[in-house]
Amino acid sequence: MTEREEARAQLKLLATRYLLPGDAVGQLEGFLDLLVGDPRAPTTVREPGRVADDHFADTLVALQVSELRSASTVADLGSGAGLPGLVLAIALPGAEVVLVESSARKCEFLTRAVSACALANAHVVHARAESWRSGLDRFDFVTCRAVAPVSVVAEYAAPLLRIGGTLIAWRGRRDLAAERAAARAAAQLGLRADEPVAVQPHPGAQNRHLQLMSKVRRTPSGFPRREGLAARRPLGAQAVGEVSRHGARSSDRAQQ
Repeated sequence: MTEREEARAQLKLLATRYLLPGDAVGQLEGFLDLLVGDPRAPTTVREPGRVADDHFADTLVALQVSELRSASTVADLGSGAGLPGLVLAIALPGAEVVLVESSARKCEFLTRAVSACALANAHVVHARAESWRSGLDRFDFVTCRAVAPVSVVAEYAAPLLRIGGTLIAWRGRRDLAAERAAARAAAQLGLRADEPVAVQPHPGAQNRHLQLMSKVRRTPSGFPRREGLAARRPLGAQAVGEVSRHGARSSDRAQQ
């Protein structure tokens, strides 16, 4: 069996595991071919099997959050190569999925990928999260993978969520100091930080977690702050250097 055939078999197993819609395997195959074969794809992961595991399985594990399956609106921040947002659009054809990306080059790739996968429910927004005013108070879920520490992501996401909406942030090994900083930030933003959920997206995967934050009250009008401030002066940080030590999972940064 070739690498592509093995990867396609993996996609079929994922479709069965997560009860994906009937055309999902074909769409995932098309997206996999694009990530592997397009030299302009913004990812360093090119092996078909690793794309299936490190990108697709790692994304679809979010469907263990049962409420996500009934979402009407999802915003994926820093969508990059379309991970997790484009994969979630394939898995959730009834949801409007907005891929928010500040890089024009990555937006061009995302637009090609949406077209290649024939996705009517996904569209690309070229904007920074802090400046995207038309997204305020709109979304059932905001997703973010390998972009920034959770305390920073929370500031990007909170104004976009409706009351009762949820942020899902992909994390690696748990770090209690980083979690405390994120909880402090959440309290300032109208969010409630829930206990991280341990997940295993594929055999052999270790130290993977989903950090969930629920929007329990309106976000104060001062948020998000102007562009760049969330990253430079993060909410919840008590000591200089705390955030730089507890950023997004390093393996995820390499993948995207």
